[in-house]
Amino acid sequence: MANTIAANKAELLAIANAVAAEKMIDKAIVIEALEEAIQRAARARYGAENDIRAKLDTQTGDLRLWRVVEVVEDVEDYFKQVDLKQADKLQKGAVVGDFIVDPLPAVDLGRIDAQSAKQVIFQKVRDAERERQFEEFKDRTGEIITGVVKSVEFGHVVVDLGRAEGVIRRDQQIPREVVRGGDRVRALIMKVQRENRGPQILLSRAHPDFMKKLFAQEVPEIYDGVIEIKAAARDPGSRAKIGVISHDSSIDPVGACVGMKGSRVQAVVQEMQGEKIDIIPWSEDTATFIVNALQPATVSRVVIDEEEGRIEVVVPDDQLSLAIGRRGQNVRLASQLTGRGIDIMTEAESSEKRQKEFVERSEMFQQELDVDETLAQLLVAEGFSELEEVAYVDPSEIAAIEGLDEGLAEELQSRAQEALDRREEANRTERRELGVEDALAELPVLTEAMLVVLGKAGIKTLDDLADLATDELIQKAREPRRNERSDREMRRNRTEDKAGVLAVFGLSEEQGNEIIMAARAHWFDDEESAPESDIIEEDAVAADDSQ
Repeated sequence: MANTIAANKAELLAIANAVAAEKMIDKAIVIEALEEAIQRAARARYGAENDIRAKLDTQTGDLRLWRVVEVVEDVEDYFKQVDLKQADKLQKGAVVGDFIVDPLPAVDLGRIDAQSAKQVIFQKVRDAERERQFEEFKDRTGEIITGVVKSVEFGHVVVDLGRAEGVIRRDQQIPREVVRGGDRVRALIMKVQRENRGPQILLSRAHPDFMKKLFAQEVPEIYDGVIEIKAAARDPGSRAKIGVISHDSSIDPVGACVGMKGSRVQAVVQEMQGEKIDIIPWSEDTATFIVNALQPATVSRVVIDEEEGRIEVVVPDDQLSLAIGRRGQNVRLASQLTGRGIDIMTEAESSEKRQKEFVERSEMFQQELDVDETLAQLLVAEGFSELEEVAYVDPSEIAAIEGLDEGLAEELQSRAQEALDRREEANRTERRELGVEDALAELPVLTEAMLVVLGKAGIKTLDDLADLATDELIQKAREPRRNERSDREMRRNRTEDKAGVLAVFGLSEEQGNEIIMAARAHWFDDEESAPESDIIEEDAVAADDSQ
């Protein structure tokens, strides 16, 4: 009998050691799972109402089983309580309020008990294994990892990473790349997240950071930090661009990335299934970087609109298709690389656009300032485009224009201010005809012209305005460009980038927030006054009840 007990002891410890080693988890977790399984089996044998504990000695394999009971004067729960007389038999000197142990004989696990214990152990071990996987990979986001393709399910590639599994979703794969079970693949760890079925390790071969990490592996100067990849953009499986800069003036960043006879860049190209890579010198000057980013096209001129956040690039007529690229690929990648919207136009289109703006502004000055065509065109040629610029600029700037003097400058400013007043009064009249409350006119930032636009959009009260989000008020629409991939893409982008009500006025996010918060201020005033009215109403009800 003693030999049998010893064998059982040895077997329990052997099982714990084997499971811990196989699943690469702490042995203590396996011991805890065994103890819990034995506790469940004992409760099934002695009664689930009992508070039964089990303890397995990790050195000898000895198993102790006991019941915890509370010492009380009057026993109400015979499973968890004992009186002083019974307590004295179990532990000498026990007093009321003590918790003492009642040793129990070991139980023999039957078939059902053993199956239940097995499920408990498996669940505990599985939970521990999932936690171990999460802890191992949670801090490895952004690393490149190598694994073996386990299966391809509904277009998603399941990769065996050794101690865990990762998934390359369909949209994170390189298009037209064919992988099969058993293939070795390299991928970027994009995200590691906890889920009920275990940690989800999301991998990518299409992310720009995957290309960056590949270059870091192939180019020692990038790994050492001498050369830095400042920006990257990809059209996976087709073409990519990276902007690089050297922190050592003696090292050419482009040449270092290309390598001897293109060896370094070719290694990256092969891993990315032949994706063509343009390596571009990065520059702090936005215009210079855009010219570089649009290579191999030649750029004539770059016009940066800081207010709109867009860039107008003018190219020779014969360079238009090259600048745009097949299906807009070249300019799209350049836009992603620079983080700015880019509009491509030819010299002829640019000249036509400037001429149209020149005529429109000249006619506006003629009409509003009551001046002849020559003077109106002279103002536009000197850079004036709005009445506000003429009305509020330093008079000396107008007087400095050839052919003008201080007297004429003051007269032009006076006429500009009168024209602005006329506009404001006309807008105020129209706003009131639309039924827009005067309370909106008292809000910061808003002008009468803005209030007219709000009124036409059906926003006429403080509550109407307060219900809007900032984006709904100021967001600018993304203008469709000739280099869109397709009509479907243009329609989708128009829907996603719907303009805000006041988008044409070019308000900043801070201004939009200020308007919305000012419109909502009366809500908080209502909340502060509500408790007082509630008290008055409650007092009235109480008075009625007393009568």
